[in-house]
This record gives sequence, structure tokens and C-alpha cells, in this order.
Amino acid sequence: MTLLASQPVTDQQRPYRWRWAALAVLCLSLLIVVMANTALIVAAPDMTRDLELTSAGLQWVIDGYTVPYAALMLLCGVIGDKYSRRGALLTGLLVFGGGAVFGSLADTTSEVIGARIAMGVGAAIIMPATLSLLVATFPKSERTRAIAAWAATSGLAIALGPLLAGWILESRSWSATFLINVPIAAIAAVAALILVPPSRAEGLGRIDWIGGLLSVAAIGTGVYGIINGFHFGWSAGPTAACAGAVLGLAAFVAWELRHPQPLLDVRKLGDRTVGGATLAVLLVFLAAFGAIYFIAQQFQFVLGYGPLETGVRLLPLAAAVSAGALVSGRLAPRLGLRGTVVAGMVLAAAGILAMTRVGGGSGYLAFAVPLILLGLGIGIGQPPATDAIMGRFPDSDLGAAGGLNDTAIELGGSLGIAVLGSILAAGYKQSVAPFLDAAPLPVLSGDMAAQADFAMEVSRESVGGATIVAQELAANPLSARYAEPLHEAASVAFADAITQASLVGGLTLLAGTAVVALILPRRATTAGHTA
Repeated sequence: MTLLASQPVTDQQRPYRWRWAALAVLCLSLLIVVMANTALIVAAPDMTRDLELTSAGLQWVIDGYTVPYAALMLLCGVIGDKYSRRGALLTGLLVFGGGAVFGSLADTTSEVIGARIAMGVGAAIIMPATLSLLVATFPKSERTRAIAAWAATSGLAIALGPLLAGWILESRSWSATFLINVPIAAIAAVAALILVPPSRAEGLGRIDWIGGLLSVAAIGTGVYGIINGFHFGWSAGPTAACAGAVLGLAAFVAWELRHPQPLLDVRKLGDRTVGGATLAVLLVFLAAFGAIYFIAQQFQFVLGYGPLETGVRLLPLAAAVSAGALVSGRLAPRLGLRGTVVAGMVLAAAGILAMTRVGGGSGYLAFAVPLILLGLGIGIGQPPATDAIMGRFPDSDLGAAGGLNDTAIELGGSLGIAVLGSILAAGYKQSVAPFLDAAPLPVLSGDMAAQADFAMEVSRESVGGATIVAQELAANPLSARYAEPLHEAASVAFADAITQASLVGGLTLLAGTAVVALILPRRATTAGHTA
């Protein structure tokens, strides 16, 4: 083996010798992309205090990563196909790492958002490149196992992000959590040069830049509109964004149907295997990210776990995803594509619905079982769905296939946090309102009255706000007796909200499962087997 992997995959007569080591590099690259989303779960409270973030500010810290990440993946995947898939991976790692360094140095809200945007752009380049390189490097007989490992990495990262961020927050500020990604990105870049062989599509013509711009506009404005509409109300801005997204999507489809070399062959979405598998991926991650969003808040604000303790308690999810991915490889040849995907979706839905039984006094065990069921569902259902999508595209379109799969993941996650998060917020406000309206607070005047009104409004807005207010009340001997009743009322209200959001999320996933079962053909050819 030479110092650098320089022979293209297409020039090799036999399967690439170091392909499993190359897979480890691809999974390492994927790891930081997902970790960047989930690490923020435990860093958000400290960022909110230090930067004095408003609800809108915190939302944009999160969505500064999400919007470019979702919008650019399809175009970036095709660019990697055209020029160099490994080159795209290295470029993405460089952009991502640079954004992380800038984030660690940021001390204003706008700087943090800028860093998150840069990291989102890097992630959009990295993620489709990992999947297209995987498919190009592995022979079809091994592709199913390789994709299962890739999918298991996503589950590991969901829990590893909060765990590593929590460990850092034990002794350092939130800015240090950005630096988690830098050494991993550097190691992945060097290892990619050594172990990942060059790869690009043969005979690919000019890139469909107009289709690319239309896809970016449609997905970007759609994600922006949905997130802001559900969180802050359907004012003119979010409504116009969603309307623009619909028009952009229609223009994209019309353009792609006429283009001789489209960015994405949209006719593939009419293929029952591709359409059903894409819908399955989107729905599973909609439920998963929504659930993790409110479970993490329950752990930190209601149960009082610190950042590291929260990360540790999310580990069953990662272990279950890994176990599910191993089981999936054995189930797929027996149950077929449809049976395996549907089984995973049913398990994930069971995990979400199990959280409808939580109450104000529920402890960790009430959430551990749902986390395990959800993880098993992701691990069992996602690998065959991703395998099916990739297997239905020719080698020249692997970047587009990877971009389609990854866009479904990120779009589903964005919808989950936006839709289920808004149901959670509305349910909490409705449940906590009677207590706050009847709260026996002393009659105050002047600045003290203004502070009390502000505290009541903060407590009404979120369980995190109520927890912070309760802590402040407990620190003052004059108001200490109000702290525990406020925290208990907020805990009960949040449990009610979790019940409502879980019911909607679980039933949505079950309904989607029925649709997926109808769409997916009984026998479908994928990369690794016929199901």
C-alpha cells in the first residue's frame, strides 16, 4: 500500500483491498456531521444564558446549520460525482472544520449563527460524499453490510454528540463544544487521503446548474418556512417562504423532466422502491429527532441531569441503533425490503407512543424503554431503505442518490423538531397557564413588579425558562417557597405536552408506515439482494 490511495476505483480489477478501513473513514466523517446537530442539545442552556438568546435567536443557532445542510445536499452530491467524490469529502471537512474553529471563538449570537451556517455548508458536502464513496467502493455483495454500518454510525452520533459535549461542559464553556469536531475532521481528512480511493462518475456531462439552484431554493425556503411557521406562527414571512417552496418545487420538477441530463431524475421518485424507501427514511427521522428534542429537555430541565449525565442516558439509543443494524442484515433476506422497513417503522412508532404514558413524576426508566425501541426501529428500518435507494440509481448518479437519501433524513429531522416541537410548546403553555394565572405571588411595584412579570412570561414560554426562574427563586430567601411549586407545575405541564407530541408523532409514523407498506413492492431489487 502506498502512502496515498491514488488508483481510482474504476481502474481496479478486484474489490478494493482496504475498503473496510475506508468505510471507517467515511463513518468517522459522518459522525461529526450528525454530532454537530445533537451536541447542541446539551450546550443550548449555557449558550442561552451567556449570549442572552431569545427564543428566535436560539432557533436560528439551531437552524443556521439545518437550512443550508438540507438545501445543498442534492447539488453537492452531483458536484462530487462530476469532479471528485473524495475531493468533495475533503472540501467538506475543511469547510466544516473551519466553521467549528470560528464557532469556538465566537462571542455574539450573529457570529455563532455564522459559524453554524458554515458548518451546515460543510455537512451538505460531506454527507452525500460518504454514501456515494461507500457504494462506489464496495461490491454489491457487501454493500448491504457496509450501509448497515453507515446507518449505525448515525445512531451512535445521536448519543455521542451530547455525551462528548456534556463531558466538555463539565469543565469548559459551550464554545469548547465546537472544538469536538476539529480533531476528528483533521484525522478524517488525512485518513481519507491514505485509505479512500478516488472516485467520480464516468462520462457525466455538464452539471444542471439551473436545476441545482431551483432545488436549493425550494428546499431551503421550505425548511425555513416550516421551522419558523410552526415555532413562531404563520405570519407573512413563513407563509410566503412555504408558498415559494411549492412554486420552486414545481419549477424544479418541470425543469428536470425536460433536461437531457437532470440534476435528479425525478422519474425515479415514481419508482415504488425509491419513493417508498425515501418516504420511510423521512418519516423515521421526523419521529426520531422530534422525540430526542423533548427527551433531552426532560432530562435536563425536569429530571435535573447535567450535560454529561444527559449524554450518558442517551447511550441506550445508540446501542439499540447498532444492534438493530446488525439484526437488519439478517432480517432483510427473510422478510424482504418491505417487511424489514415496515418492521423497523412499527418499532420506532411503538417507542414514540410509549412516551404517551409518562407523567410529571416519571423517572429515567420511563424514557429508557422508548429510547431502546426507537433505536431498534431506526437500526432495522433505515439500512435496507437506504440500500434500496442507492441500488436503484446507476453509478453515474450515486451523488444524486446519496443527496436524495440524506435530504430525506435532514428534512425529516427538521420537520420533526418543527412540528412536534411546536405541539410540545403549545401543549406546555396550555397546561402551565392555570398554575401561573393563579400563582399566589406577593403584590409588587416598580422594578420588582417588572421583574416578576418577566419571570412569569419566561416560565410560561418553556420548561427551561420555568426551571431557570425556579432556581433564581430558590436562591432568594424571600421567594424560596415559590420555587418548588413552580418547578412541579412546569414538570407536570411538560409531561402533558410530551404526551400530546408523542401521540401525534407516533400516530403520524404509524399512518406513514401503512402508506410505505402500500407503496413498496412485494419484491424489490436492491444493491445487495432481491427482496
